[in-house]
Amino acid sequence: MQNDWSKTAGKGRVTLKTIAEVTGLSLSTVSLSLRGGTTLKQETRDKVAEAAKALGYVPDRAGVRLRTGKTNVIALVLESSGDSIDFARHMIKGIGQAIHGTRYHLTIAPEFDDPGSVETIRYVLDNRTADGVIITHTGPRDRRVQLLMDAGFPFVSHGRTEFFTPHPYHDFHAEAFVAASVDRLVAKGARKILLMVGDDSTTNYHNIVTAYRRAIARSGVEGHLFDKMPARASAAEIRRIGEQLAQSPDRPDGIISDTELRTISLVGGLQDGGVRVGKDVLLVYKQTSDILPTFFPLLDSVREDVFAAGVELTNLLLRRIAGEPAENLQTLAEPELHWRSGN
Repeated sequence: MQNDWSKTAGKGRVTLKTIAEVTGLSLSTVSLSLRGGTTLKQETRDKVAEAAKALGYVPDRAGVRLRTGKTNVIALVLESSGDSIDFARHMIKGIGQAIHGTRYHLTIAPEFDDPGSVETIRYVLDNRTADGVIITHTGPRDRRVQLLMDAGFPFVSHGRTEFFTPHPYHDFHAEAFVAASVDRLVAKGARKILLMVGDDSTTNYHNIVTAYRRAIARSGVEGHLFDKMPARASAAEIRRIGEQLAQSPDRPDGIISDTELRTISLVGGLQDGGVRVGKDVLLVYKQTSDILPTFFPLLDSVREDVFAAGVELTNLLLRRIAGEPAENLQTLAEPELHWRSGN
């Protein structure tokens, strides 16, 4: 017979004592079970978990912190994601999926106006408001990474750095994305390829540019890097750039774009300039949503699964919190190739 513990809900704040009373278990057993005690029988843990859920039990974080020194909180320091469609939503959903059923909760600290700032990290370290941190959009010598390493505080970064000391990270394999994109364009007949890439303050930028130059040298075609992109260029600015490229006598016949949002504006500008994208100019872009494929189903893309990245980052962080060495916690996500237009 299933227990109807929900009748007890709504009669004041639910505590460990409440759960102990309705389950007939001791207070220490309930406490151990909710902390993930593996010495208890699975039947006992299931009983406590069922009661806690039915009663709407919410842990007293202050009490947990006093007893264990832990907050049961993961902090996501979310830097500017304006170049990726739905980046934040997919990342948060992935993290939520990974912590579901664990004792951890997520807090989010957006830093869109001050990228690379260390203030949020300092606050977490000084006040111990989390047990671990996930940071995004890392730079080559990222000050946030340095601060966390110096403090010996558990963290994982979405992106690599250039520090000699290893630290946990998960990153999109940008080098593979660029190499595959160059090979694809060359195979389809492109002989003058332009790379359009964004923020040059990130490690991702340097990885992409280095891989691009190698791929161009290997392929023997003409390669150019568009380095006139204004910092945090608006959609209108990128659209104008696309129109200017379309009307240029030295127009490329192949373009690689490293973000979907930039690609949308770029394609609009190329069309404004009279270019048939995918025919007059071949294009491969990095895909993070289903928006562009809906409107341009024949354009080639290379997809990054941001949701899966959120799951992986969280799993790496939990392993780091548990004490696993940093050098064991470094992973790359291989790109998903979506070649749509012909062979």
